[in-house]
Amino acid sequence: MKKLILQNASYRYLEQSFKEWLDIQGYAPSTVYNLPNHIRELLHYLESKDINNIKELNIKHIERYYHQLKERGNQRRGGGLSNAHLNKHIQSLRKFTSYLRKVGRLEIPEITLKDEETVNKIIYLTEEEIRLLFKATYQEWEKKLNVSPEVSEAIRARDRAMLAVFYGCGLRRNEGVMLDVCDINFDRSVLHVRKGKNYKERFVPISKTNLKYLTEYIYDHRGELTKGVKTDAVFVAYTTAKRMQGQSLFVRLKNLQYQTGDLDLIEKEIGLHTLRHSIATHFLQAGMKLESISRFLGHSSLESTQIYTHVAGIPIERAQPFNNIKEYESIRLSEDEF
Repeated sequence: MKKLILQNASYRYLEQSFKEWLDIQGYAPSTVYNLPNHIRELLHYLESKDINNIKELNIKHIERYYHQLKERGNQRRGGGLSNAHLNKHIQSLRKFTSYLRKVGRLEIPEITLKDEETVNKIIYLTEEEIRLLFKATYQEWEKKLNVSPEVSEAIRARDRAMLAVFYGCGLRRNEGVMLDVCDINFDRSVLHVRKGKNYKERFVPISKTNLKYLTEYIYDHRGELTKGVKTDAVFVAYTTAKRMQGQSLFVRLKNLQYQTGDLDLIEKEIGLHTLRHSIATHFLQAGMKLESISRFLGHSSLESTQIYTHVAGIPIERAQPFNNIKEYESIRLSEDEF
């Protein structure tokens, strides 16, 4: 729960320290972002029970906290928390107690909470939710960052380019992070992924709308972020003029998610890979051949792509032919739609 306020300064420090530890250990950006937020709820619970020193924490406290968590309602949608969400909290508790042990803050045994039963499913965004993310890139909220209007506009242009790359081109997180300006062929509307998964390269078509976003960012705004520093990276941090990493791009996506103001969208636990899942699902729903989607995503086998037939609710044998992959422009979002 992001809005919970911890009164205990040592708990606030502990939450930040836990986040930094996860980052140093090499956990995924989504894990580094989400787990400390879940642990904040545990620390807030401890405060409510007048337990103000982490050395007082024991397994009984954790079990009572988790029981209360299972009883509390979902503040956004009503009803209780989903089993999938409860499992996120269990994962957070396991990692947090492991952190406490490994850094020598507390000798506490491993927790014995069992995962709740869930049905594994891919999270993806609807086309309307994608529109909302694009809309959010036009909101002038960067004034809080105390940057010039030019840098503010450049950040928003970079956000649109980010959506164009991870949603419009379906790139994996590291593929987008390592993308260089020279990898974009603006004349041919093609993006070159030089080192995909298992070091495989591929060429990805870029729609007219997404090419427009990339062109505007690269030629009109990126210079405001590089500040004259020579760098090949497409995505550049305005604070350092260096290549943005996955965590920074993830945070930008989360900012857009909350900027939409849409409660259903805000409730979803999304990351950069969610955008990739979304484009694949939308392709299938629009009738593109499974083989074409597989090539577009850079999958090594068709089996990896078949998961989207279940997500989209379309049997493989009923998927309609979509012969030319470049025809995907016809189902992309145009600027006029928002």
